[in-house]
Amino acid sequence: MKQIQIAIVFVLTASVIFAAEGKWTPQQVLQLDPAWLKSQGLVLSPEKLWNPQRGTGLLAAAIDIGGCSSAFVSGTGLLLTNHHCLFSILQQHSTPDNDIITNGFLAGEPSEELPGQSVRATIPRHFTDVTAEILASVPKKSTDLERYRAIEKTKSELVARCEQQAAARCKVGTFDGGLQYVLIEGLEYPDVRLVYAPPRSVGEFGGEVDNWMWPRHTGDFSIARVYASADGKPAAYSPTNVPLHPEFYFPIAQGDISPGDFAMVLGYPGITYRSYIEAEMAQKRNLYFPRREEVYGEWIRIQEETTKGDAAGTIAVANTLKSLLNRFKNAQGQIAGFDRGEIVAKQHAADQEVLTWIAGHPQFAAAKQAYRELEKVERDEETTWERDFLLRQLPTGNSLDGAFAGPGLLSAATIITRVAQSREKKNEDRPPAFQDRNLPRLRDRLIREEKSYFAPADEAIMASWIRRLLARPVAEQPAAVARAFAGLDGEALARKIHSMVETSRLDEPEQRRAMFDESPARLHERRDPLLELGFALAGDLERLEDSVDRREGAISRLRPEWRRAVIAHAGTPVAPDANGTLRVSFAKIEGYAPRDAVVYEPQTTLSGMIAKHTGEEPFDVPESVRAAAASKTSGRFVDPQLGDIPVNFLATADTTGGNSGSPVLNGKGELIGINFDRVWENVANDFGYNPDIARNVSVDVRYLLWMLDKVSHAGALLKELGVQ
Repeated sequence: MKQIQIAIVFVLTASVIFAAEGKWTPQQVLQLDPAWLKSQGLVLSPEKLWNPQRGTGLLAAAIDIGGCSSAFVSGTGLLLTNHHCLFSILQQHSTPDNDIITNGFLAGEPSEELPGQSVRATIPRHFTDVTAEILASVPKKSTDLERYRAIEKTKSELVARCEQQAAARCKVGTFDGGLQYVLIEGLEYPDVRLVYAPPRSVGEFGGEVDNWMWPRHTGDFSIARVYASADGKPAAYSPTNVPLHPEFYFPIAQGDISPGDFAMVLGYPGITYRSYIEAEMAQKRNLYFPRREEVYGEWIRIQEETTKGDAAGTIAVANTLKSLLNRFKNAQGQIAGFDRGEIVAKQHAADQEVLTWIAGHPQFAAAKQAYRELEKVERDEETTWERDFLLRQLPTGNSLDGAFAGPGLLSAATIITRVAQSREKKNEDRPPAFQDRNLPRLRDRLIREEKSYFAPADEAIMASWIRRLLARPVAEQPAAVARAFAGLDGEALARKIHSMVETSRLDEPEQRRAMFDESPARLHERRDPLLELGFALAGDLERLEDSVDRREGAISRLRPEWRRAVIAHAGTPVAPDANGTLRVSFAKIEGYAPRDAVVYEPQTTLSGMIAKHTGEEPFDVPESVRAAAASKTSGRFVDPQLGDIPVNFLATADTTGGNSGSPVLNGKGELIGINFDRVWENVANDFGYNPDIARNVSVDVRYLLWMLDKVSHAGALLKELGVQ
């Protein structure tokens, strides 16, 4: 296998439009016109960012921590990311008597740093093009399901071979549905410890009222440290581990930033949908996002109502509730963005333009047939879409990412029973989530989720989930649910669920951990009603996984054909959709005009935050922050143009979910901020880039430094960050 030279975008002739729209791979950065990058404000040479011979560079200081991005900011393993990205560690160690979620946390010395149960830091090492090998593994005349399984088997073999190296964490990234496959090798460090987090009223200032909105005044930052064995190698948590000394890290910028300045955002954006055709986008608008809004809205209300006045319950659901609130408001923003930007109509016009172009370019005739088949794939999926959406709220073999959204205890039962059944198959024949390489992560996740369980909320969410499934036509209802709960509703359903939970031992941590290692026969011997429901649901989940796999197999056959025509028609670079791999977005610090007669400036200040203070959540500025602001001793962290401490700023970077915690750098490669959000008008950016409203929101690093200095008096930590 050869080191990758990304071919998706062909040869790049850079322009403002090309670089502004696009989440570029490290290799693509080397194809951009260096003179143009320099004119925009990049001081470093592109080769400093990424060295093709070594397969690494400064970009390798951007670290994947599982669903979020982060950055090394010192030679002693300090990692900077968002408050919400390390929230699980805060919840893990919080109690009603020591509520560090509310009060914040600062380790006085390294021995006080808090280990995270399921947080891992993965440093990128190598990128290898494996497209030819994967496509060669697909048998001729295979069905779409056979095609998908063949591709997945080859990917698993490549990953297994890659992970024979000690501590390697590998995956195969799929670009544009299968136009290119890339083997990505990283080094995974499992010992990540919390060093600092601000009070919740700083880290979440504005709450859901301000979420996705501008102006923002949120201190969404936290600091962790990555530990290694004495020889610098990855190692499980141990008191004898020492701070990692990374090869690359981003020094903290000492100067000011101003509107119009160059910035670049590095990280691991999760998923975008710009390669979708009209039918796929319409399904997202008309089915997916409305149902997320409806279902998650109900589950948010359940959690808020069942935990009201209960401190322990509030802590227990905090992480799940935070995730649901974000998904809920995101769904609302996506729907509004679809309608405001007329995204489906614009995609229809774009598709038709390419189809018309194909008529004059017969070498792309196969793309037209691929387009029609992609439309059919969407129509076929809609027949059972509502049921499948609900089943996807349980963990499946296709995805186990994120906090449990649906019923937590039933989700645990599903994982435990599916793991037991999967162990009876060859490793390569199991769904990806249940292969041996992922079992330690699953175990950690089950342990981590123990802290998130609150019985009244979980039972009510399970009842909601079951009611919705029983409301589907009889032919669509999962057999296991129909057998166990048919004819039950209201109090009768609640009593049945409560009885099952009371009889189950899944809520006992030691029992649940023991179950994870047991065989199907031993689990059946327990006669645990939730485990039995988990076993009974296995058939429905496997059928769902087969359906998803068949669809993905079709897409891997059809989308590359269509995208070749789209790219050829464009005649300009087209960056691949985000897929959780390392990317770079280039930007300018810039405000925007969201609607008629309204203009937003690109920076907010501490005074603006104080002006929002009401004394009540979500606008309750801590007294310590107000006192420090009133002392007027801010000194070196004041922006001379603003005459104030800068808090948040806007830029034109092309970001999405997964870019939470992304480092924002100036042209010298110094850290000026931490990305944490997009503006409301830009939520639907996942489906199309609009330069007028494409704005990401970052916290200014000077606000973090001011908090450390004037509020937390963390002089030692500031010194370690290189701020004297």
